[in-house]
Amino acid sequence: MDKTARGYRQIPVYLKYLINAVLLAAFLVLGNALLSSGAVNRAQSAVILQIGIYILLAVSLNVATGYLGQLPLGHAGFMAVGAYTAALIWKSLPGKNIGIIVLGLLAGGLLAAVTGMIIGIPALRLKGDYLAIVTLGFGEIIRVLIINLPGITGGTPGLMSIPKHSTFMVVYITVILSCMLIHTMMKSRHGRAILAIRENEIAAESSGVNTTFYKVLAFSVSAFFAGVAGGLYAGYTGILTPGNFNFMTSINILVMVVLGGLGSMAGSIIAAGILTALPLALQSFNKYRMVIYALLLIAVMIFKPSGLLGRYDFSLSRILEKAINGRLFTKPRKAGEDRA
Repeated sequence: MDKTARGYRQIPVYLKYLINAVLLAAFLVLGNALLSSGAVNRAQSAVILQIGIYILLAVSLNVATGYLGQLPLGHAGFMAVGAYTAALIWKSLPGKNIGIIVLGLLAGGLLAAVTGMIIGIPALRLKGDYLAIVTLGFGEIIRVLIINLPGITGGTPGLMSIPKHSTFMVVYITVILSCMLIHTMMKSRHGRAILAIRENEIAAESSGVNTTFYKVLAFSVSAFFAGVAGGLYAGYTGILTPGNFNFMTSINILVMVVLGGLGSMAGSIIAAGILTALPLALQSFNKYRMVIYALLLIAVMIFKPSGLLGRYDFSLSRILEKAINGRLFTKPRKAGEDRA
């Protein structure tokens, strides 16, 4: 029976969008005011920007890992492509207008998506450990190419004097728009096809889903947003070196996705925020902070192996509807349970 027919009051769709838009605008204004007023010190503001960048990296990897069900280990390579592309555009086009910033981020994302497509077509024929090894190799190839093209990328010393375009507003708006686009895609028929491949690739293919197309699509979308995040990273640091995009960077991003829960965007956002801010919070335990960091990760994986949120995705409108109907703290009934 329909929820409305049972007297379940629903929030109109336009009101849901309005509530979300008001809250997002409020967070933007509040965050910008705190940073501009000096209430947040320089170290804390740097961590806030890093959290935004790593949220986008984790959410983008979640498309390929959590939604598609594959295990790529070369995400830092796509981040590097986007970072160097955006940095080179910004260096060649001096100025700080919004058009130049958007051009750099889009160019970095598009080139990363093309790279992801080139890598994905042969690599996604493999599964599991084999796919992980191949994508790891491609990620290292990208890093080695950066080292061996000093005339373009600056080589081992790095690319210097990159304009610092990644302000709080730029990072915040980019991350919000990216998450909205990914969420919209996953709610569409294309997203359902990607989820079908994750659940059972053979069944999805026998049902008419073009598995090769959707696997490459998900991989390319993941690479695109990793490239955008790389552009934000370049605009934040002002300097890029090949060491910023090594194997451990890919592992750190993967840890955020696994810790948050494979297939949960909200989980990736929470885990990226915690793992990025944790080293700063543990500075008073300088000698033991990495030990504490590792023990916390181990504890979460032992007691919550599915991640912090599993596959759950936060929905404010769903919570508000439950509150309106007085069901916020009630557990859903199991199948066959007496409703009397």
